[in-house]
Order: sequence, then structure tokens, then C-alpha cells
Amino acid sequence: MSEVTHASAAELLEHSRQWVDAELFACALRLEAEMPGRLGEAVAYALRSPGKRVRPALLLAAYAAAGGRDEAIIGVATAVEIVHTYSLVHDDLPCMDDDALRRGRPTTHIAFDTALATRVGYLLVPFAGEELARSARAMGLPDTAIGAMAVELFEAGGIRGMVGGQWLDLEAEGERLDLQRLMAVHRGKTGALIRAAVVLGGLAAGAPPGALAALRTYGEELGLAFQVADDVLDATATSEVLGKTAGKDAEVAKSTYVGLLGVEAAREAAARHEALGVAALQAAGVPSEALAALARYIVTRSS
Repeated sequence: MSEVTHASAAELLEHSRQWVDAELFACALRLEAEMPGRLGEAVAYALRSPGKRVRPALLLAAYAAAGGRDEAIIGVATAVEIVHTYSLVHDDLPCMDDDALRRGRPTTHIAFDTALATRVGYLLVPFAGEELARSARAMGLPDTAIGAMAVELFEAGGIRGMVGGQWLDLEAEGERLDLQRLMAVHRGKTGALIRAAVVLGGLAAGAPPGALAALRTYGEELGLAFQVADDVLDATATSEVLGKTAGKDAEVAKSTYVGLLGVEAAREAAARHEALGVAALQAAGVPSEALAALARYIVTRSS
């Protein structure tokens, strides 16, 4: 974990990709063997989806900032990425965003079929729990800590987090939301798992209450910054650059930060959320170099 403490955002993301991809591919091989046939193939296809691994990188940086050093934390980071993968598989379904392209390749329901992709998403959630528990035990964490981590992860992925946010998002299609309602949607849909990733790093390292509260605030602000930046990219970038279909928000008349504020004001809003998150870390004395670098990357990324 020494590579994480003073790394740049590019280095953090590269380490995260290498470590988590290796874990994901190992999970895919195991599950493909345990579930032969098209279901096993579809689960493995979803797990092998390429990605930036931003959430694992945030978890690893938060863990290091809170004093953690055990390399088994990579399994906890992988569990977060598995929950994120489940959310993408379901988000792309015809009853949701109905998208055919994700991370530069066909979505799971296009590569297989809708019923199978739906089942894959459901199965990935308990797989994430298994990965979390296995890794936390390898780190020697007590049952109380493992329980707190499981609650954090599954609440982020459920009705109080991503599922609830997605529900609000679908209900609001064709409706113009004000800023407060829009933020409520994205605190769940996008922000919950980003916040959980940061908090999980702190919990795994045994961070004291003050540091844990600062990490939570940073995660909440960064979750909003991430979504604002995403809305800007959806409005300004191409499908080739994004690796997913650009312009989908406008196509379904979805409320966005760009639609509400305009492109430049949305960029300024993302920068404000970034600054508030980093300031919370600094005020609590949490080492913020790596986490600040990731925050800057998130609001300035091009895809």
C-alpha cells in the first residue's frame, strides 16, 4: 500500500485498475466454473467489463489516509466495484436507461438477453458480500467492523442509496427538477456508492470518529461533484470518447445540472463540491494529498 500514500491521480487509478482487475478476473473464472452455461458466461462478462476503477481508488486512498497498510484491502475495493457493476448492468436495462453501449462494448443485456442480465445484476450483490467478508477476515478485522462495513456497502447499493436514487430519477423523466430535488436524486443514484467507498476505507483502517466523519463528508461532496461532471460530459463529449451513448439525458428529457445551470455554471458547481470535500479532510487533519488528487481528476476528466 506504500504506492498509494503520495501517488498522483493517474498513478492511483493505474494501481487500482491493476489490482482490482486481477481480483475481478479471478472472481469471473471462479463463478464461470461454479455456474456453467450462459448464466456463468454472463456473470463473467459483466465482471470483466473494463473501467477506470475510480471507486476502488477512492477506497484505497481513504484506507491509506486513515493509516491502513494491509494489501488485503484490495478485496474490499473489489467488492465495491462488483456492486458498481451490478448497478450498471441494471441501469442499462430496457426498463431503465435502455442503453446498448457501456465502457466501449455491448451492455450485458445486448450481449446476452434482458432476463439473463437482470439475473446477473441480482447475483452480483451477494457475490460482493462474499468478497467483502473474505477480505475483511483476511485483514483480521473484528465481526463488529465487518458488520459495519457490510451495512455501509449494502445501504449504498439499496433503496436508501442507488436503488432509491434510480427510482427518483426515473420518476422525474420529463419533469424539470429544481436544484435541491436534483441533488436528492444524485446523492442516492451516484453519490451513495462513492461515499460508501471512502467510508469503507476509513472503517477498514479503524479511523477515529472525527476522521470518519470527514471522510463521509468528502465522499458526499465528491459524489455530487462526480455527477455534475458526468452531466457536463454527457452534454459535451461524444459516444466514442465516453464509451457509452452520449446525449441520453436530453433524449429522455431528464433533469441535469447542465440543463438547470448551463455548462460553465455546472463546471463551477463541480469545483465547489470538490473544494468542500477536500476542506473537510483538511479541517479534520486527515492526510488529503491522494484524495485531493482523485477529486481533481473526477471534476476535470474527459470521459
